[in-house]
Amino acid sequence: MDYKSKIRTIPDYPAKGIMFRDVTTLMSDSEALAAAIEDLCRPFERMNVSKVAGIDARGFILGGAMAVRLGAGFLPLRKPGKLPYETWSESYALEYGSDALHMHTDGVEEGEQVLLVDDLIATGGTAEAGVKLLRKGKADIVAAAFLIDLPDLGGARTLRELGVEVMSLVTFTGH
Repeated sequence: MDYKSKIRTIPDYPAKGIMFRDVTTLMSDSEALAAAIEDLCRPFERMNVSKVAGIDARGFILGGAMAVRLGAGFLPLRKPGKLPYETWSESYALEYGSDALHMHTDGVEEGEQVLLVDDLIATGGTAEAGVKLLRKGKADIVAAAFLIDLPDLGGARTLRELGVEVMSLVTFTGH
């Protein structure tokens, strides 16, 4: 599957000089979405993944489908104020300010095999926060999987430096 042809690029969004990679076009194509789920899952089929942790919000779409495909549970990593039970929080830097991810304190058990999933990795701040949350729960992170990697922004490198294997289906150079 030529995934790049299924992803719309929007220049100068949300700011001048940014090339926004819009995965909603891929997700609206049933054949492309099914192929992407299969290709994202394939490396992990024999790894006994017990949970797929999806990052708010497009990581929920991919992660839920991947969890079903892998016979695993789904764990949402959400923005502040969205989870009803006790949570752990990890803040991360944005270009202008900061944000945070939350996870239920009982979301994972020690040693559980967890796959972290999102649509795109850029600078890696959000994914790094996800890794830190999963490690608070003493999960074993088998890898992080993304539709898109923007390698020039260094996020995948950051995760690898944390000891997390990274895989993506496509890469785009630049921002």
